[in-house]
Amino acid sequence: MNAELRIDARCELGEGAVWDAARARLWWTDIDGRAIWRFDPVTKATETFTPPDRTGFLAPCASGTVLLGCAKALYLAEIAGSSLTATKIADVEPGLPSTRVNDGRADRSGNVVFGTLDEQSPRQPIAGFYQYSTAHGLRRLDLPNCRVSNSICFSPDGRTIYFADTPTNVIRRGDYDAAAAAVTNLRDFVALGAGDGHPDGSIVDADGYLWNAAWGGGIVRRFTPDGRLDRAVTVPAKNTTCPAFGGADLATLYVTSSRQQHTADELARAPQAGGVFAADVPGVRGLADTLVRI
Repeated sequence: MNAELRIDARCELGEGAVWDAARARLWWTDIDGRAIWRFDPVTKATETFTPPDRTGFLAPCASGTVLLGCAKALYLAEIAGSSLTATKIADVEPGLPSTRVNDGRADRSGNVVFGTLDEQSPRQPIAGFYQYSTAHGLRRLDLPNCRVSNSICFSPDGRTIYFADTPTNVIRRGDYDAAAAAVTNLRDFVALGAGDGHPDGSIVDADGYLWNAAWGGGIVRRFTPDGRLDRAVTVPAKNTTCPAFGGADLATLYVTSSRQQHTADELARAPQAGGVFAADVPGVRGLADTLVRI
């Protein structure tokens, strides 16, 4: 299958796609462009908002607000018209100046789970994974340190967490206890081979299959719950970053992308890089993200 350009956003680093069922809108972030985007698939209208800092992920809340995972802090944002007002709710890794918030989403219990990345060159395995809830605040998950957190998503019953340290090319999984913020029984789920790209954002559909966008691969792959490749959707942009199912029936696969790490010639051949692409996938339905309970 092939995805086609749906929104010519030309983001520097489009990421964090999430479908907001309550508002019937697709949200995503341009991390290095320091912008948050919102798209109405009915009217085709897009809106952009300015966050307080680079935003790695965002998560719609049951209260109608939006939780933002910004570079060094979590914020709660209220949007009125074209304005975004954000209030800081937690600092993240204040003792590690070279890290920033990267991938994240709500777990099935309405907590937020996210990870960070190291911006040093070369990157060091000092970044971590966290859970945030109003009941317990910020709690570090007992997962190995990483260089670039990614692929955070959850099985339909919420008992399995998937995650990756992107440079390892391996998506892993573990048994997840949301109440205790505990992860046990870690094991490898999928290893991408040479030339397959690197694991970026992931999401789980209603059948419990995992969809992963491969940075450098121009593709989104669907894996069965036991880690076998089921199908793939090619994207006319080299650096695919994050998938999300949206639309009234959660049957449209949206994919964000980035313009980074392209030569001038590559951008000339693929000017749509950084856009949002979409494909209708027969026989597949997404699974709505849980609203954050805050």
